[in-house]
Amino acid sequence: MENPFNKVTTLDQVLDFFHDGMTLMFGGFGGVGSPPGLIGGILEKKVKHLKLIGNDTGFPDIGIGKLVSNGRVDNVIASHIGSNPIAGRLMHEGKLDVEFSPQGILVERIRAGGVGLPGILSDIGTDNEIVAKDKPLVELNGKKYLVETALTAEVSIVYAKKADEYGNLIYDKSARNTNPLVAMAGKITIAEVEEIVSLGSLSPEEIITPGVFVDYVIPSKGVNWKWAWE
Repeated sequence: MENPFNKVTTLDQVLDFFHDGMTLMFGGFGGVGSPPGLIGGILEKKVKHLKLIGNDTGFPDIGIGKLVSNGRVDNVIASHIGSNPIAGRLMHEGKLDVEFSPQGILVERIRAGGVGLPGILSDIGTDNEIVAKDKPLVELNGKKYLVETALTAEVSIVYAKKADEYGNLIYDKSARNTNPLVAMAGKITIAEVEEIVSLGSLSPEEIITPGVFVDYVIPSKGVNWKWAWE
């Protein structure tokens, strides 16, 4: 009997969700924890005019940086772009719009989007004209706060070490990074996974992302991480 909870599919099947001009959220930190197969598939499909939301822009040839380096991205919301000099050049040339959000604020905005909140309150930058520009200011218990809007995306892509057929996910050490929060904040969430096991094989104590947040699981061919300075 076919398992009705089986979310495992192929890269070719999920590529239909990616289109020009979409908002795409991704897990990863400098490339580690970003899904290489999905990123490669988006490149091959020649999707363009993307709006990216994630921690950073990777390296020129590592992680999400491949999409930026190939001119497929128009807008980025990230905590920094310093590891990708191509992103910096495109920004200064006016070809890439970048919204910087402090790392802690960024992940809280993603978390808020994932749990259905419209935003968060932050006292960071209330006295800074650049940081506070165009952001509502509220007062609570005698203290002023900026309203930082929640972040969501049409599609979230994440990378995990292991999954079962329902999409319960386990991450590998630091490759966990932003992936659990990103998985919550996409209207559609696609997980690329190194190992897929049968339903019931994972201990509830080791599951980080419950399968309720994951719509599709695809097997990864794997990747050997190589840092830019190695």
